[in-house]
Amino acid sequence: MQILSFIAGIAWVQQWIRLPNAWEWGCLLGLAALLARRRHWHACLLICGAIWAGAYADWLLSDRLAPALAGKDTIVRGYIAGIPKSADNRVGFDFKVTRADPGVPDKLRLNWYYPPGDLKAGQAWELTLRLRRPHGRANPGAFDYEAWLFANHIGATGYVRAKPQPVRFDPPFSVARYLALSRQAIADRLDSLLPGSEQLGVVQALVIGSQDAISQRQWRVFRQTGIVHLMVISGAHISLVAGGVFMIVRRFWARLGFLAVSPQNAAAVSAWLAALCYAALAGFSVPAQRALVMLTVGLLALVWQRNVAIARVLSIALLLVVALDPLALLSVGFCLSFAAVGLLVYVSSGRLGRARYWRRTGQVHVAMAVGLAPLLMVFFQQVSLVAPLANCVAVPIIGLLVVPLSLLAAGAAFLSADLAYCLAWPAERLLHGLWWVLQQMAAWPFSALFTGTPPWYGLLFGVLAVLLLLAPKGMPGRYLSPILLLPLCFAPVEKPSSGEIRFTLLDVGQGLAAVVQTERHALVFDTGAKFSQQADMGESVVLPFLRYRGIAQLDALVISHGDNDHSGGAAAVMAEIPVTAIYSSVPDWASQAGGIYCRAGQHWHWDGVDFDMLSPGTEPFGSENDNSCVLSISNGRFRFLLTGDIQQSAESWLVRRYGSSLASSVLVAPHHGSKTSSSSGFLQQVRPELILIPAGHGNRFGFPHAAVLRRYAAMHIKSFTTGQAGAIDLKTDGATMEPDLMRQHSRRYWTDDAVAK
Repeated sequence: MQILSFIAGIAWVQQWIRLPNAWEWGCLLGLAALLARRRHWHACLLICGAIWAGAYADWLLSDRLAPALAGKDTIVRGYIAGIPKSADNRVGFDFKVTRADPGVPDKLRLNWYYPPGDLKAGQAWELTLRLRRPHGRANPGAFDYEAWLFANHIGATGYVRAKPQPVRFDPPFSVARYLALSRQAIADRLDSLLPGSEQLGVVQALVIGSQDAISQRQWRVFRQTGIVHLMVISGAHISLVAGGVFMIVRRFWARLGFLAVSPQNAAAVSAWLAALCYAALAGFSVPAQRALVMLTVGLLALVWQRNVAIARVLSIALLLVVALDPLALLSVGFCLSFAAVGLLVYVSSGRLGRARYWRRTGQVHVAMAVGLAPLLMVFFQQVSLVAPLANCVAVPIIGLLVVPLSLLAAGAAFLSADLAYCLAWPAERLLHGLWWVLQQMAAWPFSALFTGTPPWYGLLFGVLAVLLLLAPKGMPGRYLSPILLLPLCFAPVEKPSSGEIRFTLLDVGQGLAAVVQTERHALVFDTGAKFSQQADMGESVVLPFLRYRGIAQLDALVISHGDNDHSGGAAAVMAEIPVTAIYSSVPDWASQAGGIYCRAGQHWHWDGVDFDMLSPGTEPFGSENDNSCVLSISNGRFRFLLTGDIQQSAESWLVRRYGSSLASSVLVAPHHGSKTSSSSGFLQQVRPELILIPAGHGNRFGFPHAAVLRRYAAMHIKSFTTGQAGAIDLKTDGATMEPDLMRQHSRRYWTDDAVAK
């Protein structure tokens, strides 16, 4: 319990919106000393955990880009720290700085557009960079990129400038750079062994922990079948490698004649070194750290001939991982990894008798699927119902066959390409067959359960239900577990009442995506951009938000026009969620099943709310932007006007046709607030109380334009920009409507606006 108190203090800090000042630090230290003197150890350790986490965070925040350097050219020297990821005309990578001006952090995340040749991990460069402070999109239910940057110690993001020309150089030796070179060498040989294979990304993920080559389609199937944990270098894989090395060395050590060291001790050291190397190839991810620490404690107990309970080993691993890096708590992998091992300990202890192997295996997979369900609902609003069966098939194939063959192939590739291919080919064929099986399972009806985000009490009851359900037979109260699961499985979803509107403008960077909800219907207006397989706003922002809100079907999808920043994510949304009707001015979308060309005069009525299409008319405009679908949504008291990318020509047409009937409470700024839109005549007819601007933070177009903001201010119109406010949520209750800004209510001490203040 004392360990848990210390960890609770660290977790407490991660909820703070700012770090303490000097006077508050002094109070915390004094309180810790007082509690220690009075022997209130649990409370003392909680405060000590908070002090340690706060000091660590303060040190890490000091390694962020100096504000004076943001947006300016900066010359740095260093090396590429991770395997670069290519996407169309750019390459992204982490960069470790070895020499730079004061104010440049030690680790950067960069993009290089049109690089000169292939970029490889370990290459040392002198680069001219344009940097900015860490900033991420803020949306309910979506991945928190800014927290991820902070947890990975990345102090700035930016891109490489073409001039002055980047220069390669030879740096002095460092262990970290040698590790990066080694990972790249293995990746290159795997590429040459399996060129063009759909399973290459999986093999790379299992050997070196690089998941960039796994497609979004593969991830979707892995999530639906509940085997995502097998696609990373996890504790099970590291334990497998260590166990294999241990058995081989112990068996042959005595035969080699090295009797000065016992075979068991030699095998333990060899197994630990093998696990260390494999964890290093994985970049020392949280699951790898946990497995390495637990393995270290277990092997030391074996060498010293001590009996250590597995629960104590897990506690030590938990303490060391969190103490060495308090920000590990921000990782979803941390929670899932330790919860999984804790479940294994729980279901394997206190049992009498020993079941057959296959029955034990099935029980473990069922226990894992049931036990992790509450956390999966919280993090992903999704639980795989076929996970036990899928894991029964996938675990032995991947753990006992694919991982050993892939590792042996990667090692053999440095000796003989033919031998390496003979090892890699069966691994690739096994993965290909497994992929077919998983696709069939994912296509089964009800293969996965999608829920809204459960409330805190639903998670609490869910954990209690899991502990009761997985307890040994005879445990009192086991029959209560199905009842306790109800708040988790049937999480209440907040929906508008009849005649009310809930409008959310999502933060999709430089693009537009909005969600409109009525009592029983939902509409999405544009879906953001798609830049690559790994950068799709439909996949990474819109779909997580819909799951977060418990929206399982769209009654209408409006694709205002064909620009990528408005339509790029539509395919991902339609692949996951049924769509009844598609409204668009683009023939490719309007001609699909359920497609309708958006035209002025179209009208429908949902739950006391009127939807009217105002533009385009029968005569198209000369530009695609002006042909954007313009949608008006009204409940009689409040009116929302969504304008796509129309500019002054379409604005003038709307004014001539509708005049003062354009009046709206909320206007989504035309064309992201460009200077060619939001004309004075248009604004005077709309007369909005609030303007929402869908524009990315620090976008290269300079949206919203300063002249447009001055125009809004002159008319006393309040405005918010998604790049600064994050997702903007508006609820109408018949009388009032107040904006809820995501970055405001989800603010933490590491967010850019909090640090700036």
